[in-house]
Amino acid sequence: MQTETEESQLLSLVYSEIQERFKHFDDPAHGWEHIRRVYELAMYIAKQENADAFITGMAALLHDVGRLAHEEGQHHADLSASEASKLLGRYQAPSAAQEAIVHAIVTHSFSRGIEPRTLEARIVRDADRLDSLGAIGILRWAITGTVRRTPQTLTYHPDDPFAEKHTPDDHHYMLDHFFTKLLKLGDSMSTTTGRRLATRRIAFMRAYLDEFKNELTL
Repeated sequence: MQTETEESQLLSLVYSEIQERFKHFDDPAHGWEHIRRVYELAMYIAKQENADAFITGMAALLHDVGRLAHEEGQHHADLSASEASKLLGRYQAPSAAQEAIVHAIVTHSFSRGIEPRTLEARIVRDADRLDSLGAIGILRWAITGTVRRTPQTLTYHPDDPFAEKHTPDDHHYMLDHFFTKLLKLGDSMSTTTGRRLATRRIAFMRAYLDEFKNELTL
């Protein structure tokens, strides 16, 4: 059983290690800035929801470490869980805490669709999704859409920018990502604090889309 001081020291060590690992990672939408924001959001929510700060914080710091592996065919959440297990073993974190941290990492992913079983896992998932919303979410959306574009990608459907008639397709139209994923994230929040924060951020995104529409129809 670790003391609160020992847990705080271990969090600090891992924080520094992950920051250093991501120093040259070339993906601004999923790099250290994202991890730091998710960590800070998760710690804030954990305090509001009376969750275990050590498990929450450690999972938040390690949730995307698998993105550094560059292994084709494997989901980054699985790679992150594997790398987290190695790191936590090296730091001799208690086995029960390791299991809870790995579970939170595996269940944070939107695309995997695995439901979290613990409060701490729900918090990490909420924090990660909150970083896809609001002003920061719009910045990350634009970066990711640019990085993943193909020569056929358009910023929006020329005749139906807001997917009022066509089925949203974010592989071909960047703006469609709002309708395939981003605006749905609020409904997936599983903590009271996460829902409160998401409401404000989604309202901002809807205002952005309203302004987008106004500018297109002048």
